[in-house]
Amino acid sequence: MSIMGAPSASGRFGEYGGRFVPESLIPACFKLEEAFTQAWADQEFTNEYHRILTEYGGRPTPVTELRRLSEQLGIRVLLKREDLAHTGSHKINNVIGQALLTKRMGKTRMIAETGAGQHGVATATAAALLGLDCVIYMGEVDVARQALNVFRMKLLGASVVSVTSGSRTLKDAINEAMREWVASVESTHYCIGSVMGPHPYPFMVREFQRIIGDEAVVQAGEILDGGVPDYVVACVGGGSNAAGTFAGFVDTPAKLVGVEPEGGAAITHGIPGVVHGMRSNLLQDDVGQVLEAYSISAGLDYPGVGPEHSYLSSIGRAAYATANDAEVLNALQILSRLEGIIPALEPAHAMAYVMREAGKAIPLGSTVLVTMSGRGDKDAELVARILGETS
Repeated sequence: MSIMGAPSASGRFGEYGGRFVPESLIPACFKLEEAFTQAWADQEFTNEYHRILTEYGGRPTPVTELRRLSEQLGIRVLLKREDLAHTGSHKINNVIGQALLTKRMGKTRMIAETGAGQHGVATATAAALLGLDCVIYMGEVDVARQALNVFRMKLLGASVVSVTSGSRTLKDAINEAMREWVASVESTHYCIGSVMGPHPYPFMVREFQRIIGDEAVVQAGEILDGGVPDYVVACVGGGSNAAGTFAGFVDTPAKLVGVEPEGGAAITHGIPGVVHGMRSNLLQDDVGQVLEAYSISAGLDYPGVGPEHSYLSSIGRAAYATANDAEVLNALQILSRLEGIIPALEPAHAMAYVMREAGKAIPLGSTVLVTMSGRGDKDAELVARILGETS
């Protein structure tokens, strides 16, 4: 049995997970769990899912060997290229699955939260493809720093709601989306963008994203003559690209490493608590109030983390580290100049860890697979402004 198998009947991965939502949403969670379980066992549904991701989504995405960077670092670096998927990130894998499920449940409308905008763009894309109405909630701060993605969502036909409460970032966008779901649950599916929230979302989203790891373990095996990388590294905010990648390697000897932002490191600095319908590690004060997270990356600016990551950390199967803004900006520039690949700020955290730890925590001569969860177009203006200020 796989370490990353199905959760318990109550939606728990060890002590983490569960279903902490208003009573009015309990039936919706049960119905969604039933619909997903039936759909995921239905060959017709999974065939359609894979057909769309192949013909429309650009799968399988390749694994690229970074020869120049590898020579510089003294380790062999492979990159799983989710930046080459349609809409520019791994998010399309999840939203195609949830959009198909929305139609299967007879609902006509999807709502979603987004931080960096990539999940919002992917949700708007899937809604346009399948003829669904779409509303995206986005914190006011993120609307300003991700203006390109806001335009893309609107161009795709989605309505974008700017959230002005709290920190005006991802956490608050989730709060507003959940409030709206309570009010419109009969016609609306809430398309959560990561492996977080009440059961069945953490499990369901991981299953839709495990296509990353399933592909990568085969592709890496072809490059490594049947072997697996010594290390598999991915960035972690909510943690869907990491969960999807880890699912392919969790039962192999590969060491799994999730990299959090220094200012939003729920596993590294947080303690267990309840937020957004789940029990997991989160940043909180001595009386249980959720603390504000900070990251240069809008997609990692979240005080919690998916419960399965907390579980993997608790049993020692995955390790979690952090990267700070300066390291991330440096990694982004080095990867761009050495390999001609401009990463999004999110996966630049994973690259920053690899560059920092080569020859230290990662022994020289090791092989490392990094998930390039998204491309850097969306962050170009922000990075240009920051680098201009510091140059």
